[in-house]
Amino acid sequence: MANRTELNETLGAGSPSSRLVGLIPAAFLEVVTLLGNGTVLAVVLRTPALRKAIYLAHLCLVDLLAAASVMPLGLLAAPPGLGTVYLSRGQCRAARFVTATLVSACTLTLAALGLERYRYILHPLRPRPRPPPALVLGVIWGVSGLLGGLSLLGRPSPNCSLVAGPPGPFRPLWAIVAFALPALLLLVSYGSIFRVARLAALRPPPPAPGPRLRSDSLDSRLSILPPRLASPHLVGGKAALTLALVVGQFLGCWLPFFAACLLPGRWSLGVEVALTWLAYSSFAAHPFLYGLLQRPVREELSRLARAWLQAVPGPWHCPPGAWLPQSFLKLLRGDPESPALDPSAGQEASTMTAEGPGPAHGEPT
Repeated sequence: MANRTELNETLGAGSPSSRLVGLIPAAFLEVVTLLGNGTVLAVVLRTPALRKAIYLAHLCLVDLLAAASVMPLGLLAAPPGLGTVYLSRGQCRAARFVTATLVSACTLTLAALGLERYRYILHPLRPRPRPPPALVLGVIWGVSGLLGGLSLLGRPSPNCSLVAGPPGPFRPLWAIVAFALPALLLLVSYGSIFRVARLAALRPPPPAPGPRLRSDSLDSRLSILPPRLASPHLVGGKAALTLALVVGQFLGCWLPFFAACLLPGRWSLGVEVALTWLAYSSFAAHPFLYGLLQRPVREELSRLARAWLQAVPGPWHCPPGAWLPQSFLKLLRGDPESPALDPSAGQEASTMTAEGPGPAHGEPT
């Protein structure tokens, strides 16, 4: 009864308008997570060349499971959620188990994905990954399930929260395994990729077999700078940007959440909700950061989009050359050879043009 009264007082502290302000961006994150991860997962499964990206598909699957279970609880449930639906003791324990399991599976999969990319770049000729992905995923789910089971031990918090509540051995262990270890592996793997890319960029190119002739192009005549100064670039810039994006996104989303788990004291409802949904925004960022930034995924997605547009009737359903400037001008002039016209109509119009105008009605032939 005391816990119920405490929950009522905590919930009453937030006005409906402030709760609505929190529900709008939270619902937007839910929709983006479902659409983004579903799209990337469909592209990976439909493309034979991308079916080896097992960890990327697994990451999208874990994010979809979180979008179907953890994030709706944050939208509908009472504190620490944004809704007004109270959870029973059994439902509260189930929510803690699912949250701890899926968060651990997500962060550990990110570490496995970083190590896989490190192996592909440094050892591209190895025939198969070691250890096999099935074993790695089995270990990930075993560790995640064990952490989820440990979250049920001890006296539960009054509001089913993993951030607030009485101290215990679970939260320090969860922070080490689900946050500190993946963060270290991401930093080491992508930092090694940056180091290799920087060394490759600083390596001098091989000498040309013969004397190099001077270019007589317009750019060479106008430029007064040496070639390396005419097009300055950051050495290993792409790898450095990838390192900053991956590690920065991971630390920005999960560091405040796990820091709140480790720090003692009781957090207010607003701080707890903000930290929770900042961590959940990681589920929405993964398909863009790990999927759409890869060229094979973008190319396959654009190919599927073009095929879908060609299959759906509409103003965009034109031959491939119909949108070229010359073809568009022919279409404006009414030229029958324009590819934007229907082929049968174009053939009929060209036949009439070749034969010339027929005799008028009543005119002798």
